[in-house]
Amino acid sequence: MKVINDLLGYNMKIVQDTDYFNFSLDSVLLYNFLNLKKNMKIIDICSGNCPIPLLLSKKVNSKIIAVELQKEIYELGKESIEINNLSNQIELLNMDAKELTKKYDTDTFDLITCNPPYFKINEKTKKNDNKVKSIARHEIEIKLEDIIIIARKLLKNNGSLVLVHRPERLTDIIVLMQKYNISPKKIQFIYPKEKTESNMILIEGTKNGNNAIKVIEPLIIHDDNGEYRDEIKKIFTE
Repeated sequence: MKVINDLLGYNMKIVQDTDYFNFSLDSVLLYNFLNLKKNMKIIDICSGNCPIPLLLSKKVNSKIIAVELQKEIYELGKESIEINNLSNQIELLNMDAKELTKKYDTDTFDLITCNPPYFKINEKTKKNDNKVKSIARHEIEIKLEDIIIIARKLLKNNGSLVLVHRPERLTDIIVLMQKYNISPKKIQFIYPKEKTESNMILIEGTKNGNNAIKVIEPLIIHDDNGEYRDEIKKIFTE
């Protein structure tokens, strides 16, 4: 069922479908992690119904490119852009992100953002019966390595790739970034509560950057009562 929700406290709307998935905290935390400048050239890959491009429009003046493969989700993103009167700033493409290297020249973008499918596929993988959800969660149509190859081609020198991902994929991310001349620069670990294991990471890598990694202060989402901590509420209301 299609619904229109508030995009937290950002004075924006987002169109969603309860048969697929809703935008998640992951996207908001990625946005909060970014170092943004007004006139950056930005592309968001695996855009879903466009929460990251919508949020980016609050901080940058330049055009934002968004890319979503699945037609059903692309249509939700298109409506989300239109309902917020952002069609002149956000261009949403319904295409395979792996084809972007044919569409755009080398060294085009200052920043690539991505909330990708988290989970590898093998013969033991239990995929969701809902194909749309399964493609969004598993590396069926695009893999981590594909995203980093795209970034190597499309980023300007010293441009940034910023990902939200799972801690168990951190080794893969760092190894692949280094393989394709993207240097990990900044990492933040996210924890659901104090004294729990991290369940999310945010990582920024720069094209042809130096090899100095900064691990910034961790972010804890909930207090002991399960309520959002004050620093998280502040992110939600900017």
